[in-house]
Amino acid sequence: MTRLHMTFPCGSKALAGTLDTAPSSSGLLIVTGGSEIRSGAFSGQAQLAARLAEAGFPVFRFDRRGVGDSDGEDRGFRASQNDIAAALAAFRAMAPKVDRVVGFGNCDAASALMLGAGTGCDALVLSNPWVIENDSADSTPPPAAIRSRYAEKLRDPKELARLLSGGVNLRKLSRGLLRAVRPAPAPTSLAQGMAAGLSAFEGPVKILLAAKDRTAQVFEAAWDASDSRIEKCENAGHSYAEPHAREWLYQQLLAGLKA
Repeated sequence: MTRLHMTFPCGSKALAGTLDTAPSSSGLLIVTGGSEIRSGAFSGQAQLAARLAEAGFPVFRFDRRGVGDSDGEDRGFRASQNDIAAALAAFRAMAPKVDRVVGFGNCDAASALMLGAGTGCDALVLSNPWVIENDSADSTPPPAAIRSRYAEKLRDPKELARLLSGGVNLRKLSRGLLRAVRPAPAPTSLAQGMAAGLSAFEGPVKILLAAKDRTAQVFEAAWDASDSRIEKCENAGHSYAEPHAREWLYQQLLAGLKA
């Protein structure tokens, strides 16, 4: 495995990319979420790329316009389709043996891939997709997530002891219970656009959700509960930083690359 750093064009701008080389004809394109650089939080994406390359699969990562080492203005995930398409073209040019690309994105990177109907990828692994209409929107956990959390607490003897001993703020508890019985909110226009984009994608899709992640909980409340493509990792946070979650994510991506 060799790690190559490069720049590639996106219109008049130069984007920065990193390719971990490997012999397989199936490769992974990592699309970063938010304004995160291509190495990922605490170099998590760089480590993931190296591990997958060691397993035989090339991995391409990049900084979109205005992020990290790339030129231009960061216009957000909704305007990143050209960046993703340019990265995919650079990946195929640098690794000509690759004839199948799996696109992977977490948070609004998953949303971008959905809005763009895969943006040229052959398969998709979508993690904790972002469906909140804007960054200032209320991100209170949906009623189903609140009910699940209270049910978990009621099964915990320590929590029951706190309740009986007066160690629980009853005003806060009552507010939580009121939120728990509210109906699920209607899907946002963003969620509807993501669903429309994904329905136009013809390749295989996996949707990965970290059970403790609020972004994943909001997505799950807005999505079709019967979608058989959803896989959930229990006791996992947004970035899969927990050892068991990190391994779970790796195995999910490995399976997607081998499919």
